[in-house]
Amino acid sequence: MKLLLDSTRCQGYGLCQEPAPELIDLDEWGYATVRVTEVPPGGEDAAEAAVAACPNSALRLVK
Repeated sequence: MKLLLDSTRCQGYGLCQEPAPELIDLDEWGYATVRVTEVPPGGEDAAEAAVAACPNSALRLVK
């Protein structure tokens, strides 16, 4: 499973980072950066929560 970020849709709310700090970092302006594109074993729930938390659908999971 891969976590992908469309940076053009990110508005810098930072909501996605709260459920998945091991997968997502925030830059100095609060915009998301994906730390790890391959979701590690056991990280699926956190990745799904991060995708659900994004109000602009900037994140998505692909298999």
